Amino acid sequence: MAQCLKNQLPKNTADEFLFVTRNELDITQTAAIKKLFADFNPQIVVNTAAYTHVDRAEEERDLAFSINGEAVKLLAEACKDHGALLIHISTDYVFDGKGDTPYKEEHTTNPQTVYGASKKAGEDAIIESGLNQFFIIRTSWLYSEYGNNFYKTIQRLAREKDTLQVVTDQQGCPTNAHDLARGILKIITASNSDDPKNTTYGIYHFSNRGNTTWFDFALEIFRLKEINIKVIPVSSATFPTRAKRPSYSVFDVDKFSKTFDFKIPDWKKSLSDLIDKNRKV
Repeated sequence: MAQCLKNQLPKNTADEFLFVTRNELDITQTAAIKKLFADFNPQIVVNTAAYTHVDRAEEERDLAFSINGEAVKLLAEACKDHGALLIHISTDYVFDGKGDTPYKEEHTTNPQTVYGASKKAGEDAIIESGLNQFFIIRTSWLYSEYGNNFYKTIQRLAREKDTLQVVTDQQGCPTNAHDLARGILKIITASNSDDPKNTTYGIYHFSNRGNTTWFDFALEIFRLKEINIKVIPVSSATFPTRAKRPSYSVFDVDKFSKTFDFKIPDWKKSLSDLIDKNRKV
């Protein structure tokens, strides 16, 4: 996510942003956060750090809560002390995935996994910190050409196998991380303006528009990449996991779009744009 954000920066503003790696800043350490604020006095903090090993979190609960919950509390408190804005990335896993209509921001949360509970703890920590200037951005099915994600994994598997099985009973919203990065920059621009309507702090949902299944997402990737492989639809029971995946993770993103006057593209168009862009590189 951080790499996508860096890629979206206007060239004449790159020196206004500081990117730090996990080796340069351990957000679980109070002293490290205090030093960062003392050295750079940031006006806006975008937290893209997270423990995202959904299955492993079931066994590493303390670590997941340390990074996704307690560390977020430290960041929120530091932002409050220094008058900084915090933009924090959260997840669809804060919901139980049992719905059948797109989740709005005010929908009741009910995480079913350690990962989801730890991310919910981070959201709660921000709200309870007393920090007034914050945006919590929930997203889902995040993918890009960077890091570990379904988009990259399914293409690697297609190179290794003749046939793939992909689940078809989980429905959600694929989110191009570059679109989310553009959305975050829109928030930053709006927050720096003098228009009070642009400081509507709180929780927002962001994903590409539309919805699909992992199976149909895979088919569309293969179609656009012109990869010829047999793909078999299967149920989630075919791939038992330690952490239960949400059956339904579709977001209503109208609040974000209207608040920031931001046109969020359909997931198929966004996927096509990403593939076309990488073909030209």
